[in-house]
This record gives sequence, structure tokens and C-alpha cells, in this order.
Amino acid sequence: MAIKKYNPITPGLRQKTSVDYSGLSKDKPEKSLITKLKKSGGRNHDGKMTMRNRGGGHKRRYRIIDFKRDNHGIEGTVISLQYDPNRTSFIALVEFKGGEKRYIIAPDKLSVGDKVQAGPGSTPSVGNSLPLGEIPLGSPIHAIEMRPGRGAALARSAGTSATLMGREGKYVVIKLPSGEQRRILSTCQATMGSTSNPDHGLQVLGKAGRKRWLGRRPRVRGVAMNPVDHPMGGGEGRSSGGHPRSRTGIMAKGQKTRKRKHSDKLIITKRK
Repeated sequence: MAIKKYNPITPGLRQKTSVDYSGLSKDKPEKSLITKLKKSGGRNHDGKMTMRNRGGGHKRRYRIIDFKRDNHGIEGTVISLQYDPNRTSFIALVEFKGGEKRYIIAPDKLSVGDKVQAGPGSTPSVGNSLPLGEIPLGSPIHAIEMRPGRGAALARSAGTSATLMGREGKYVVIKLPSGEQRRILSTCQATMGSTSNPDHGLQVLGKAGRKRWLGRRPRVRGVAMNPVDHPMGGGEGRSSGGHPRSRTGIMAKGQKTRKRKHSDKLIITKRK
């Protein structure tokens, strides 16, 4: 995929760039694999806003993605590559022997007609999912499980991949896209290759309305507010407002906000 530029026939098109989707199939979503998607608009069960700057956006239908890849040993054929409005990477529709169809996260360089397989004993080629203990060292991988059988949790967004660095007993060492190095059980599954749509981060929306289509409402800067509304509000003229912090007072630069987790003991090197 490449980045498309536009002739500036309107102000919104002057800076706009987008991904060229010409390599994707023009098929409609598989009916058996879509379900309705309810939007909350950032409100909780009381109707109170708990997440700001959310709301609106185009109506979507959710594509059910096979993150578990649990049909071991059955070969499938990629019959189409499709756009998914719910995620940044593309998805691939795979038809398995027996007629079953499933959506998977499309790896980069996967094309229509390619064969994919999952489970122990699969060949380590792009699109195949196999246990981390069977993947060659140094391989780029994505859609990585953190617990066996729970489904892919890591490296799922557009253009991302982790690297298998080494093996330590029942664990493997993985370098994640963030730079973090951590141990994961070698019985967890991962998919070979990196995810599709690597140019996603190069897009320029070009106008505020395009952000509204994605379900994002305007965001007011803290320094533009009054002191009652934000710790950085108030002051005469364009005063900076002190140290950058969130509306609830959490420092924005340098203060660690990650809560302690049970899996912290498996982290070797924290993300930069």
C-alpha cells in the first residue's frame, strides 16, 4: 500500500493524505461474521460522561476476528483482503476446508490465494500461527498471546511486529514494538510476519470533520480553560499554566502512571 495525495481543489484536501486501498478486495463483509456495534459516546450506565472528546462518528458493524486461531492443522485459503473500520490494520477472510470462514488480522505481504494454517507443526511462514517455542529466533511476529488459549493480545495494530529474542526454560524472550523486553510462556501462540497497513501513521486527516467521522469530538486545551476547570487554567494573557498535567492533576511528562501488575516480574527491560 502507498500514501495517496490529493489536488487541493478544496481547503480540506490541501494537506490531506490517505492510504491507497486499491490492493484491497471490494467484497462486502461476510454476513456470518458481522455483528452490531453499540456506541457509548463516552458515557457510563448512569449516562454520565466518563471519557471526554468522544461521540458521533459513522455507524459501524463489528467484524468478528479469530484471535485464538484454534482450528489446528486445518489449512485455509485467503479469499479476500478487506478494510476494517474498527481497527488500523487490514483483515483477511480465510476459507478453511469444510467451508468454514474466519477473519484474521492480515499480515503484511499476505495476498489473495495464499495458504495459512495454525497450530503445532505449522511451517513458520507469513500468516501461519504456531507456538512461540517452535518459532525461529529473530523472527518478526504479531498477534501474540499472553496466556495460552486466551487469544492474541500484543502487536495487533497497523504495521507493528515484535521480535523473538531468545529462550529461557519454559519462557521465550520477546522484544515488543514499544521497546519492552519480556518473558512469555513458550506454549502461547503468535502469528508470523508483521501486521498490514504499515503506512497508517503517515496519514494526514486534512480537516476537523474527518476526525468527527471517526467518533472524536473537539478537545479543548487546558491552558484555555478557567482555574476551576483545569489545573493549568487561568492567568493573564497567554501564560503557560505551570507544569503540564491532566485535568485530574496527573503530571504529563515523566511521572509513571502504570499500576503494579502480577506480570511485572516477567518484564526484563521496561519500554523507553
